[in-house]
Amino acid sequence: MSEHGWGPSGRDGRGRATAPQEPGDTVWRLRSRACWREAAELLRPAAERDPTAALARAELLIEQCLFTAANWSQAEQALRLAEAGATSTEQRAAAACARGFLAYAASVLSARDRLDEAQAALGRTSALLPPDAPGRPLLDFRRGLVAENLLRDPTAAWIAYRRAHDGAGERGDDLLRSSTWRHLAALAAGDRERAREGFEASLRLREQLGFTVGVAPALAALAEVSEPAEAARLRAEAARLVKALGGVPVWLARQLSAARTPGAPPDGRIGRQAQGPIS
Repeated sequence: MSEHGWGPSGRDGRGRATAPQEPGDTVWRLRSRACWREAAELLRPAAERDPTAALARAELLIEQCLFTAANWSQAEQALRLAEAGATSTEQRAAAACARGFLAYAASVLSARDRLDEAQAALGRTSALLPPDAPGRPLLDFRRGLVAENLLRDPTAAWIAYRRAHDGAGERGDDLLRSSTWRHLAALAAGDRERAREGFEASLRLREQLGFTVGVAPALAALAEVSEPAEAARLRAEAARLVKALGGVPVWLARQLSAARTPGAPPDGRIGRQAQGPIS
């Protein structure tokens, strides 16, 4: 049920049930409402002694970076703690996967080019994980992000997303599946009906899970393959959500604002931005 970090019903970043449900459910509610810092603080005591909690906290703060394009140092510190505390092969693989994701986000959203670091970290993750490991779908998804938005290789991205999509379905990771639906749909934009089906599935899953902070990007994506009147309604709804959550995701807020500005780029991207959805 969780793309990364803590998810609904007390599940961890690998999709496994955890007990007790608290603080897992509370962390999920905070995360889903863009309160990453509060969720991370809730995990801080456990993170100092438990490598799994340390990784979950790092993933929360990396996700905050992805939505805010800020707070990089906090995420880096949390990830270093998780890396230092990892003792098992699975924990080391998960920390390497998070390292690759942080490097990817920094490459897309900041002035730093960390493509080599992202590829090296994800390659290390792959070497550590057996083919049927629970962490494989998330690794495949993140490799797809790098292929699509940093390497500009849509074929490699589609293959990676497809593997992630199937793996997430097998493991019941609906939040990850909401992301793979969206990215596969974006790559199928030439087939309007197929793209619309994927974007609708992504939006439906995020609404069902209560992943509020992820609903606005899903609405904006669906608007791209909708008729003008419907597209305007979807974008207006996305804009209201972004405003209600304090202006996040910042890249979507800029995109929606640029789309209303005469002379703005037709795709609404500002500055150094990815060519497809970034998360």
